Amino acid sequence: MTQTGPQPKEQAFVDMQPRLFAVAYRMLGSVSDAEDIVQDAYLRWQRVEFDQVRDKTGYLIRIVTRLCLDQLRAARTVRETYPGEWLPEPLITDDSTERLDRDVSVALLMALERLSPLERAAFLLHDVFEHSYEELSETLKRSQSSCRQLVSRARKHVEQVKPRVRVEREHGEELAKAFFSAAKSGDTKHLTALLARDVQLHSDGGGKIIATLNPIYGRDKVTRFFSGLARKPSAPRSFRWAFCWLNGLPAIINREPGGSLQATSLKIEDGQIAEIYMVRNPDKTQHLEDLLDKQGLL
Repeated sequence: MTQTGPQPKEQAFVDMQPRLFAVAYRMLGSVSDAEDIVQDAYLRWQRVEFDQVRDKTGYLIRIVTRLCLDQLRAARTVRETYPGEWLPEPLITDDSTERLDRDVSVALLMALERLSPLERAAFLLHDVFEHSYEELSETLKRSQSSCRQLVSRARKHVEQVKPRVRVEREHGEELAKAFFSAAKSGDTKHLTALLARDVQLHSDGGGKIIATLNPIYGRDKVTRFFSGLARKPSAPRSFRWAFCWLNGLPAIINREPGGSLQATSLKIEDGQIAEIYMVRNPDKTQHLEDLLDKQGLL
């Protein structure tokens, strides 16, 4: 009889793929890099004697974690010399069955970016994915005592991140669209009403497209920033844009005059916009363009 459907070894990987992507994305802050890591892990998995692996889940997560650590170490110099502010590559989370269980907020990913590769891996595996220190020790090839220290140091950085506030989808979409309209038209009255007093604006152009090099703090400065952009002679008067959810935040993706995409996510607290994340680096928005083009949205 001819067997049909995935074999046990193949099915084991398929079942784990969402979690493997979740680990890799949090480790790297990049959708494309996380997908490459998962693909590399699959190729390595093909070379494994399936029946000899006692803990399939632990084995696959160890592969992904070690691949991510290698990549982070190799890319550390690039990260340290990154032009302007670094923001994670935005991930669409519209689907209610999104592949990233638990928090994947921009604020958390930015906090993880300040950790060493080992601290990041230790914190994610223990505090987010609930691995024991024994499992952590095996994955990181460090003593359990060393792993406890890594997790403790990481927590001190991450605990400063405010818990994500859940926003009703309809309210989030309404605020995002109102903000986008006011920002592009330079409507200072409506911007002032939408923005929290201590709002923060973060922008990432990666040195490839114009962006603010440092965050902008405060309602007045952020309002003046968008008002100034709208007054420029080169500012377009019509826009192609789409609403979506990125990293659990209401967001607008729009086509810029030069043809590249801009992804603007909004953190909302107490009914006002507390933080604005603008990803303009074309390397970080390419995957959004591919997806939106397929959907005919942009």
